[in-house]
Amino acid sequence: MSVNQSPNILLIMSDEHAPMYSGSYGHPLIQTPNMDRLAEDGVTFENAYCNSPLCMPSRMSFMTGRYIHKIGAWDNAAPLRPDAVTWAHYLRSAGYDVVLSGKQHFGGMDQLHGFRTQLARDLHSERQHGLIDWEKGTPPAARPWQGLAEAGPGTTTEIEIDDLVEEQALAYIRDPDRKDQPWALNVSFIAPHFPLIVPERFWDLYPLDEIDMPDIPDGHLENQHPVYKRMRSMFGCVDFPEDLVRRARAGYYGLITYLDEKIGHLLQTLQETDQLENTIVIYTSDHGEMNGEHGMWRKSNFYEASVRVPLQIMFPDRNHAGKRIDEVVSLVDLTATLVDFSDEEVTSQLDGDSLLPLIHETDSTWKDYAFSEYLAHGVQRPMAMLRKGKYKYNYSLGDPSELYDILEDPEEFNNLSNNSEYQEVCNSLESELLEQWDPVEIEEQVRESQKARLLIDKVTNGQWRSRE
Repeated sequence: MSVNQSPNILLIMSDEHAPMYSGSYGHPLIQTPNMDRLAEDGVTFENAYCNSPLCMPSRMSFMTGRYIHKIGAWDNAAPLRPDAVTWAHYLRSAGYDVVLSGKQHFGGMDQLHGFRTQLARDLHSERQHGLIDWEKGTPPAARPWQGLAEAGPGTTTEIEIDDLVEEQALAYIRDPDRKDQPWALNVSFIAPHFPLIVPERFWDLYPLDEIDMPDIPDGHLENQHPVYKRMRSMFGCVDFPEDLVRRARAGYYGLITYLDEKIGHLLQTLQETDQLENTIVIYTSDHGEMNGEHGMWRKSNFYEASVRVPLQIMFPDRNHAGKRIDEVVSLVDLTATLVDFSDEEVTSQLDGDSLLPLIHETDSTWKDYAFSEYLAHGVQRPMAMLRKGKYKYNYSLGDPSELYDILEDPEEFNNLSNNSEYQEVCNSLESELLEQWDPVEIEEQVRESQKARLLIDKVTNGQWRSRE
């Protein structure tokens, strides 16, 4: 496509939004009229996954279209290499003005990685993240996670920055210069990431006595997979009292509606500036939030609420309006789609495939799988997930595997890996997973990276002492 014919791209990314917590994905309580609008006028992917359920690894994988073990984006303190090619580079090469407003969680000195400029602030990249040392295992938390206790109405630095992100993004869209060349604007909000504090008018939408509670069957936590038992202990996920759980979930729901309102303001401004009919609008998130399900909060695991993400794409011509796609996809496929929009020749390997043939139904051989991996805090060895068709297979080095039939058991209470009837499925999925992912080699690379960064941190912070 020529530059003059290229549509604009508005990519909206949230942080920690599990798709089942929205009206557009069927939640009966959470108010998301603008996500609902994207579902009515665009394409909604029912089974989209992130490629690592943690902020920086997920986002670096998305930016490059590569799996994290291929780019060394192990955790929240492992920055992206400066020579990594991103979708922002491809779109700028194709003549787009590519800018960022808000969070993309770049670590290190390079805070653009292909974007022309940052319009607002990236709070999480400004903060120093603790280094991880797998040599210490997964020690229990000193106290319960404080995220529930602080939930309630109010404002935070995160809210102030998200408001700034919106303000700067709207100003960019309204600028008359937008008529001069196609643009790609990545608007990235912190919401609904904790702290679970939200302005009062959103908090008031969700009375505590109406909040649904997590579904945790009797005996489930006692029989939970050992990886998740250790993670709950390390993250301080205790048996919280019901009143705190209700408050935390109300805060999360309020943040989702707060986010949804910002999506609405972006759509309205596109309409007011006569750009909506020439703009591809995409909404997604970097990972989900457990929200108390399975006794867990935050993310970092392969349960659906943690690893699955919303993905909605609205095209200018409203073709395929209201379409819902069941096939399994992941964020590296979205990356490949953005590169596809650029029409640029791909100069670096991509691990995903463009979603356009799937959307337009021109390819009946879609792979129907998603790969995700986790190599950060809360675990002590590599773990990975392969979702293929209706099955989800989880592999953790040194621990038993897991197999779930997501269609029959969407809440993942019935691990089929020890069922003799499913051994062939387990063996097949494990073989496919290990063909592309060597946990022993990856563990060695992760540990080497951790040791190097710990040494650098020790020296840099003055803890090193020269020999007398």
